[in-house]
Amino acid sequence: AQLVESGGGSVHTGDSLRLSCAASEGSSSATVMGWFRQPPGKEREFVAAIRRGGFTYYGDSVKGRFTISRDNAKNTAYLQMNSLKPEDTAVYYCAAGNVILSEVRRSQTYRYWGQGTQVVVSS
Repeated sequence: AQLVESGGGSVHTGDSLRLSCAASEGSSSATVMGWFRQPPGKEREFVAAIRRGGFTYYGDSVKGRFTISRDNAKNTAYLQMNSLKPEDTAVYYCAAGNVILSEVRRSQTYRYWGQGTQVVVSS
């Protein structure tokens, strides 16, 4: 697998989790690494993305609570999730690709995808 996520789990409202995404082979050279999530019964939605140079983008529902970061030397991206809410419950997917600025929020533009990691937030 070219992208491997880890760090999901079950937590309570207000807790924190950190997701990791390790890239290998072709995905490790991608200019953009991102996170998407798919809540139960809903479509996949954009969470956050980071360019190789460090510029970041966030979905409106996670701004101020989630932080994306990237260690280029380790080919790994992270998603620090704080103040978790039940509505954050979803399968979280890591994605990577050479994505232009205007397309970072569109899942269709990412070439590489991880297998997903489950996050459950209970009240």
